[in-house]
Amino acid sequence: MDFQLLDNLRQANPVVLNISNFVTVQDVANGLSALGASPIMSEEIAETEDMIQISQAVQLNFGAFTKEQVAHIQKMGQLANQYHLPVVIDPVAVSSVAYRHRIIPQLLQEFHADIIRGNTGEIAALGGFEWQAKGIDSGEGQGNRVAIAQKTAQKYHCVVIMSGAIDIITDGKAVTKVHNGNSLLQVHVGSGDMLSSISAAFAAISSQNLYEAAQMATLVMGLSGELAANAQPNIGPGTFTACLLDKLAQIQVSDLTQSAKFEIEAV
Repeated sequence: MDFQLLDNLRQANPVVLNISNFVTVQDVANGLSALGASPIMSEEIAETEDMIQISQAVQLNFGAFTKEQVAHIQKMGQLANQYHLPVVIDPVAVSSVAYRHRIIPQLLQEFHADIIRGNTGEIAALGGFEWQAKGIDSGEGQGNRVAIAQKTAQKYHCVVIMSGAIDIITDGKAVTKVHNGNSLLQVHVGSGDMLSSISAAFAAISSQNLYEAAQMATLVMGLSGELAANAQPNIGPGTFTACLLDKLAQIQVSDLTQSAKFEIEAV
């Protein structure tokens, strides 16, 4: 894993264009900014091409969207493909809501996603696997998480990040498991959305190796959460949120070298 990408990201300060969930838009913007990227958000379809032209990556979040926004997401994805920008999608609750289960796969036929980031239930739903999800939570189900992630990556010809107690990253063949993290990341509603946008930031500066970008994003987010939770005794969700932003700003290559916990499975 190329830890140097963290310094490369801060030097490049890539502009990441987001269609964000209104519930977590501030988390996404602050997380990107703290890490060293430059966030920009859009809710107007008329400005889409102008926004694409000043950006280096695109992140599309399905946390809360309207029929009108579906057209915006479609156009942004298609223009990102046209301008060769990496596209990350976050298929929030695709496993729980029938409308989303219909719309999101349909949109993935209209443009290509380079990275899909979701919890186990969301990735399983996109891959066509049975999984009992609960709202935005992963839920429960039978099946090998690695195999589900691999099959979904193969189906959409992309890199998949499956978030969980152990994060799984795969391009359909190679598999990386990241063990860094803390349970408070699951309590903080915006942490998954932050990881999706951070994945786009790393993809912007590693577009020729999106698997490497996804690995680094997952590791940086997980370790930042771990360091934040360890920063003080009896830390709660509110303090954790602020501390997470601090750690995203403070994390260094040396922290990754010393504390990264991951395993890479041979292809």
